[in-house]
Amino acid sequence: MSELNEFIKVRLEKLKALKEKGINPYPALAFDQSHHSSDIVEAYKDLQPGEHKEDVKVSIAGRLMTIRGMGKSSFAHLQDSKGRIQIYVKKDGIGPENYDIFNLMELGDIIGVTGFPFKTKTGEVSVHVEKFQVLSKSLHPLPDKWHGLTDVEARYRHRYVDLIVNEEVRKTFVARSKVVSAIRRHMESLNFLEVETPMMHPIPGGAAARPFTTHHNTLDMDLFMRVAPELYLKRLLVGGFERVFEINRNFRNEGISVNHNPEFTMLEAYQAYGDHNTVMTLTENLIAESAKALGQGLKMTVGETEVDFTPPFKRLPLLGSLRDIGGIEYEEMSMDDLRHRVKLSGAEVRHLEKLSKAELGYILFGALVEPKLIQPTFVTDFPVEVSPLSKTKADDPSLTERFELFVMGREIANGFSELNDPIDQRKRFEKQVELRKAGDDEGMFLDEDYILALSYGMPPAGGVGIGIDRLLMLLTNSPSIRDVILFPLLRHRDDEEKMIFE
Repeated sequence: MSELNEFIKVRLEKLKALKEKGINPYPALAFDQSHHSSDIVEAYKDLQPGEHKEDVKVSIAGRLMTIRGMGKSSFAHLQDSKGRIQIYVKKDGIGPENYDIFNLMELGDIIGVTGFPFKTKTGEVSVHVEKFQVLSKSLHPLPDKWHGLTDVEARYRHRYVDLIVNEEVRKTFVARSKVVSAIRRHMESLNFLEVETPMMHPIPGGAAARPFTTHHNTLDMDLFMRVAPELYLKRLLVGGFERVFEINRNFRNEGISVNHNPEFTMLEAYQAYGDHNTVMTLTENLIAESAKALGQGLKMTVGETEVDFTPPFKRLPLLGSLRDIGGIEYEEMSMDDLRHRVKLSGAEVRHLEKLSKAELGYILFGALVEPKLIQPTFVTDFPVEVSPLSKTKADDPSLTERFELFVMGREIANGFSELNDPIDQRKRFEKQVELRKAGDDEGMFLDEDYILALSYGMPPAGGVGIGIDRLLMLLTNSPSIRDVILFPLLRHRDDEEKMIFE
């Protein structure tokens, strides 16, 4: 029998011993928590060493993380959602029978205790236990060490264990909640209406991406998981809502990397009677508010670099950046020269011979410029060929009023002045359909209902999508997108550990 199974066997024996003593290891009742650990530590931090507050009663519940027995008394640490606190259990204090029950407790067990606060002679705020209750018996031992560098996949695969033993991971996901709440508050303060749009689409749209497919049995029709909510949100502008947003889950059947997960979260927002400049300002203010929500100020260290999120952010035309940062004289180069430079860049490209000059320039931007954009930078003026939903610039119809925001070499946001000309939109959709026929499975579909909606008249508008996961990577200094997603997608393992109770 393996060492792990031996540990589990011991725990099962203690489970049996509890039951023999008439203790239900999983009782069907509520435990009234009067405090959390940090509340007690803060409230009684000024006690003198050795001072007791026997007139005060506190009740806390949590998981046993350390146990140190000393014959007729024990010290332990109890962990709840706000931290840890030491508890002191004495045989004379809870009675011999109850102390025998406490001695059956192990690391990972969840208990509730009632007692009074005191400070030990060494200065640690603690709870002197007068009674305790078993709330949940842990049958699997906690790991002795759970270092991300030595077992990264196990951390992601068993996130519940990661959260138990790694305080920094818990802080990351508390930070995520705070950022999402700050974004929501800021949008509502600007009179944006939060809405919900479908996650299953008859036609995938709103982004050039490979969708996941599913099938509805009753309607006997194939559906696609949402790659973006954009086209539905803009239908709402047609319907008369002037400011809408959605904090949404998107699904793209594409690669997995430190920056990509097939299921991810975005904020998408659309403002009628605005344009790309309107939503650029909205974007930088949202990111500043997100940073403030974590109490870190607008300057923070990401990796080893100090990043300044103070608005306004730098703005840089895409083709100008190709010249000034990428060293590419795009306008003067031939198609053959551009294809050669793409090959030299190492970018993975399909159907290279079929790409237009603008598409080749966009690929070179991603390979040569994007990684060098460290401080928050809006890249503007994207070619029309790679911007099928964006309005063209009045003074140069080959370019669009589109921007992308980059920080630390990562795309964080994408936005533009929304194309509201139904005739132009149909032509661009048809070009996307041609790309699909030529083998590009990320080309967009022709959405006839969306064209119909535009035909009723959509007001001029600015729209933006902000990657919540990538933003959290920056704000929490996390190296991988999987560090900020509670349950990232992982490959199935046939050798996954199974619990067998004999």
